[in-house]
Amino acid sequence: MTAGIETLLEKAREGLLRLDPHETQAAVLNGALLIDTRTDPQRAEQGDLPGAIVIDRTVMEWRLDPTSPHRIPEATDHDVQIIVVCRQGYSSSLAAASLQALGLWRATDLIGGFEAWQAAGLPLSDKPADVRY
Repeated sequence: MTAGIETLLEKAREGLLRLDPHETQAAVLNGALLIDTRTDPQRAEQGDLPGAIVIDRTVMEWRLDPTSPHRIPEATDHDVQIIVVCRQGYSSSLAAASLQALGLWRATDLIGGFEAWQAAGLPLSDKPADVRY
């Protein structure tokens, strides 16, 4: 019997200490990596988050695993706090759980995603997005 997406999502979130928008903003100011996995069209329509690194979901694990030869320079060790953001906070939970499975034990996500950030009235970036491939 298959579990279904709701069960998978619930299991993924069991291991996450999810953050609200204000907690996310504070964590980024304290050095957490904010990883935006939204698509290019979503970001073009909605805007970019200040300090976020844009990484396509299809390569996220390779870019953030500190043991990967394809990691980004900021992926220095398994103790780095990583906060994943998507549009509404669903796929980001699955992505954060995947990062935890890699040993990135502080990985989590933003409750409600970009839309919650925006609803909280938090600022958007006025700089070009930091896109990593």
